Amino acid sequence: MGDASDPVLVLATANSAKAREMSALLAGLPVRITHLGDYPGVVLPPEGERSYTDNALGKARAAATATGHLALADDSGIEVDALGGAPGVLSARFGGEGLDDRGRNAALLRALADVPPARRTARYRCVIAICAPGGRGVVTEGTVEGVLLTEPRGEGGFGYDPLFYYSPLGATLADIPAHVKHGVSHRGAAMRRARVILETWLDSTAPTR
Repeated sequence: MGDASDPVLVLATANSAKAREMSALLAGLPVRITHLGDYPGVVLPPEGERSYTDNALGKARAAATATGHLALADDSGIEVDALGGAPGVLSARFGGEGLDDRGRNAALLRALADVPPARRTARYRCVIAICAPGGRGVVTEGTVEGVLLTEPRGEGGFGYDPLFYYSPLGATLADIPAHVKHGVSHRGAAMRRARVILETWLDSTAPTR
């Protein structure tokens, strides 16, 4: 995306599925999108347990400082009402270290084994941070409400998408085309707000001064 004359935007994520999704959501911006795989020496700070905002800003600032380019990072999670909002910021580590998406989905199903359908409400939340090498940073946020099924459904998406049933479409986020998901998802909502900010920054060139 973008050509050699465009400003560089670094996606500060090591998750290839997330990088693909973010790249698609940024389509059309006059930037040349790169990701951490293009900068093997860059190490992001470990994610904390306090807030999405702190985690997203920490990753974006580290990437911007290390590469000298504008950087974008996100932190997201699923908040299950029956679990008091957990796993939330710990979603990527739910069930223990070393699990893949399938394992984390299984762990969540076990945690909800005795919860009836009417109480399986949940939301996805995403915070996106944009940072310039000089330290300037801003965040946006998006959410989407849904209900967790009792078994996975669909082959698309990633994370908890196969369990996350979006009632207006009558499908899980894993069971709809990517472009449809982008229109309703938490990350899509946060990225639409982030695009407006990026457009303003790119027009003014303020981030690189």
